[in-house]
Amino acid sequence: MKKIAVIPIDNRPICYDLIKDILAMDKNIQLFLPKLSSLGGLIKNSNVDEIFDFIEELDEIDYLIVSLDTIAYGGLVSSRRCSDSFDEIKNRIEKFKKIIQKKAKKILAFSSIMRISNNNINEEEKEYWAQWGKRIFDWSFYLHKTELEKSYNCVHNIIPKDILEDYLNTRKRNFEINKLYLSWAQEGFFDTLIFSKDDCAQYGLNVKEANELAQIIKTKEIKNAKIKTGADEIPLALIARVLNAQAKIKINPIFLEENSIDLISKYEDVSIKNCVLGQLELANCLIDIENYDLNLIINNFKNEQGDLVLGDIINSTDKEINFMQKPCFIADVNNANGADKKLIRQLFNQKLNNFYGYCGYNTSANTLGCVILSAIVKYLSLKNNSYNDFAFKKLQFVRFLDDWAYQAISRKYIRESAPEFKKALDEKTAELNENAQIISEFLNYYPKEVKYSLPWDRSFEIRIEIID
Repeated sequence: MKKIAVIPIDNRPICYDLIKDILAMDKNIQLFLPKLSSLGGLIKNSNVDEIFDFIEELDEIDYLIVSLDTIAYGGLVSSRRCSDSFDEIKNRIEKFKKIIQKKAKKILAFSSIMRISNNNINEEEKEYWAQWGKRIFDWSFYLHKTELEKSYNCVHNIIPKDILEDYLNTRKRNFEINKLYLSWAQEGFFDTLIFSKDDCAQYGLNVKEANELAQIIKTKEIKNAKIKTGADEIPLALIARVLNAQAKIKINPIFLEENSIDLISKYEDVSIKNCVLGQLELANCLIDIENYDLNLIINNFKNEQGDLVLGDIINSTDKEINFMQKPCFIADVNNANGADKKLIRQLFNQKLNNFYGYCGYNTSANTLGCVILSAIVKYLSLKNNSYNDFAFKKLQFVRFLDDWAYQAISRKYIRESAPEFKKALDEKTAELNENAQIISEFLNYYPKEVKYSLPWDRSFEIRIEIID
C-alpha cells in the first residue's frame, strides 16, 4: 500500500476532486488530503494553520506532494495578491519545513513563477489589474524582449509609479522566496522541486525570472529542481513521477498533425512537441515508438490553437482515427479550454476497448498532466491486480462531462449570462443531463444522480458531483 499525501493549490475541482478520482483507480494507493474547507478559493485564502494540523496528524507517509504557494501565500491566486512581507512568509515556510521533515519519506514540491496575465481582468489579480493589467503585460514583455535583443524599447510606460512599484515589489518577494526553495533543494530537502510557468508568453519578467532560476540550477548543479510550463497539472505530474519511478512505462506519442508539432499553444511558451515530451519526462515515462506499452494520441492543432473561452478560433480535426485498435490514451489539445467536438463524436462511435483515458481541459500542459497520470494509474493497477474499473469509468464520465458537455457546449451560454451564472447553469442543466446520457452509454456507467455547481461563482470551472 502506497501512502500519498497531497496539499493542493486551492479548492477547485480540478485541483482537489480530480486527484481523488484518478487515484481511486488503484486499490493499493491510500490518499490523504486536507479538508476541502481548509483550502483557499478565488477570494478566500487557505487556512494554513489547519493544513499544519493536517500534516501533524499524519502517520508516516511515503510521499508528500505539496503546493508551496498554498503554504507560503494561502494559494495560487493569493500568491499574486498577498501583502505579507518576505520575513512573514519565510517564517511560515520554515515552520512547514520543520513539521514535514518528520512525516514524509520523500517530498515533491512545486511553486509558481508569478504570472503576468495579458488582459485587464482583475478576478485573480490585485485591484489595479482592471485598469493596468494589459499595460503591465506589454511593459514587461517589451522590456524583456529589448533586453535580449539589445534593441530600442518602443513601449512608452504610462503606468502610475505607485502601481508599478507595488507590482515589482510583489514579484521580487516571490522571486526571493523561490530562490530560498532552491537552497532547500540543494540541501536535499526536496526529492523534486518544480517551478511552474503559469499562463506564459515568449517574453516577460516571469520568463526572465525562469531563466535566472534555470541559470542557478545549472551553475549549482541542483539536479532535483526543474522549470516547467503549466500550473494546475504539476501535482498530477509529480504523483505520476513517483508511481512510475520503477516501471518507467514506454509511451509512443502520435501527433495527429505531424507537420505542426513546433507550434506553440496558447498560454504557453514552448512548442506542443516540447510540452508533450516535457510532461512525459516529468512523469518518468520513456519514449519508444516501437516497443511501447501505450500510445499517446495528441489531437494537436494545424495552424493555431483554438480557444473555446475567447472564441477566437474553434478547431475541429479532419482526421479519421481508430482509437481502440491498440492501447491508447488521448490528449485533446486542438483547442484550449475544452474538447474538439468532432473528435468526441468519433470516439463515442467506437467500442470501449484498450482505452486508458481522455482529457481536454484548459491548457495543453493541463490536459497532458491529467491524462498521463490517468493512463499510468490504470496501466500499473492492471499490472498489479489492484485496478478499479468502476473508478476509471467515473473518472472518465466526469472528464467527458466537464471537457466536452460543459466546456465545449454549455459554457458559452453561461459565460455570456454574467453575472447570473447560477441561474444560467440551472437553465443548462437539462442539456448537460442529455449529454451525460450519451457519455453513460459510451462508458456503460450510469450514476444515480449528477449535481452541478460553480464553486468560484464564475463560468470557468464546474464541480460535478456524482451520486452512485
